[in-house]
Amino acid sequence: MSLYTLGLNHQTAPLDVREQIAFHPEALGDALRDLLGRPKVKEAAILSTCNRTEVYVHGSEPGPVVQWLEDFHHVPKHTLQPYIYTLPREKAITHAFRVASGLDSMVLGEPQILGQMKQAVRHAESAGSLGLVLNRLFQRTFAVAKDVRTHTDIGSASISMAAAAVKLAERLFPSIAEQRLLLIGAGEMIELTATHFAARQPKSIVIANRTMERGRELAAKFGATAIMLNEVPDQLHQFDIVVTCTASSLPILGKGLLERVVKARRHAPVFIVDLAVPRDVEPEVGKLDDVFLYSVDDLSNIVKGNLQIRQESVVQAEQMIATQAESFLRWLEGRAVVPTITALHGHHDQMRAAELEKARRLLIGGTPPEQVMELLARGLTNKFLHAPTQALNQAGDAERAELVALFQRIYQIPDGS
Repeated sequence: MSLYTLGLNHQTAPLDVREQIAFHPEALGDALRDLLGRPKVKEAAILSTCNRTEVYVHGSEPGPVVQWLEDFHHVPKHTLQPYIYTLPREKAITHAFRVASGLDSMVLGEPQILGQMKQAVRHAESAGSLGLVLNRLFQRTFAVAKDVRTHTDIGSASISMAAAAVKLAERLFPSIAEQRLLLIGAGEMIELTATHFAARQPKSIVIANRTMERGRELAAKFGATAIMLNEVPDQLHQFDIVVTCTASSLPILGKGLLERVVKARRHAPVFIVDLAVPRDVEPEVGKLDDVFLYSVDDLSNIVKGNLQIRQESVVQAEQMIATQAESFLRWLEGRAVVPTITALHGHHDQMRAAELEKARRLLIGGTPPEQVMELLARGLTNKFLHAPTQALNQAGDAERAELVALFQRIYQIPDGS
């Protein structure tokens, strides 16, 4: 059994491919249990965000996992082959550390990915798919990410997707203070977006969500109004700026709806940012006049400049990650010898039990304790040394030299002793 990661992200696959294999949070439990039922998968965790879908596995032969990924999402066979990457043990460890630290994100240093990875671990724990190896990997991953953010300036260079959305809106509208804002969804990304837009004091903020309770809770933080998601079609024409990020598996804003909205607005422009994967807005909407539609990939051009700043922090973070990855790899390699160590303990415990039983019989028979202790110690010494001594005596010249060096190392015997 080994450790590996496979998946695709914003660097290897376009949005229309990523959204095909995105996992709805409510489906992760069933997905993990199904994956764990596949042969040669001992542990598994799935990280699914707008920018990546990755499967972390303790097992062997990643090929069947790729096939499982295609089967689970009902995509044609070999669809993922041009886009997917498989990272073996050493690279998988480094990759996990880089992802959690924000070094592999579309937005350099963005903090949301760490929370998303922790959520992925909670899903795996609930599904019973997290064992010793992956649990240890993720706990070390979180510690490394914390160190990177504490001891470098990697996070201070971050321009979030939410901030990028505000910058785009300001290019279209002279003043956001004159615009009406609709936020669809009530998750972490929408809350972050609300924070950035609220700082520009738009004319009004409305939050639409499937559940009114969560919508009202979020709206209260920003002096906003909450509505139900099913009210959006009738009210959409009122808004100049729309930002949506839900977990819906199907688009919630279609071309037909937006055609009616444009007509009702008398061709006043409407700015839409779709941060969801799968997308909340049908791509054809972007072809309509007076509709300015941006997806997560469109926003990447704004944040790419981020990669060129604070490069010294990136170098420092990479060095920290390399050191920690090497440390974790040593632990992982140590796991390979656990069965041998267990067998050695069992073997020597049998010797100990046999000699101890002899000693008890001698004491019962009246042999003086001092003599029994001497015999016990001598018996254990002889048994412990029998196998290595026999191996030395039976070895050829070349093998004997190797054994001598090995025993000198094991027993810390100086050369020439």
